[in-house]
Amino acid sequence: MLPDTFGIKDSGKRQQFASGMVRDIATGKPEIHRVLEGPMFMRWVIHLTKGAIKYPDNLDGTANWTKAAHHEELRRFKQSALRHFMQWYFGDKDEDHASAVFFNINGAEYTSARMEDQ
Repeated sequence: MLPDTFGIKDSGKRQQFASGMVRDIATGKPEIHRVLEGPMFMRWVIHLTKGAIKYPDNLDGTANWTKAAHHEELRRFKQSALRHFMQWYFGDKDEDHASAVFFNINGAEYTSARMEDQ
């Protein structure tokens, strides 16, 4: 059971539905569902799934790439992102370069954040 230390954020404004249900308004909140629009979310999921087969997860179940924590790994993510972007840009179809760009930018941002926390 979660400790009773969490509050509930409140904008002070309410939306009432036809059923009578009342909720806080959604205005200004991230619209997370938008990442599902278009083809890229599922292509990225497939890319990550294939990557997990090639580079198995850590013993705790986290993805192998989440071990990255240093400049060398950050540089590799950036180099790979640029290479895959250029391959996508020039229309190479030998692999899903667009989802590889997503993967490598995400990895670079993850690694940068880890480095800042150290």
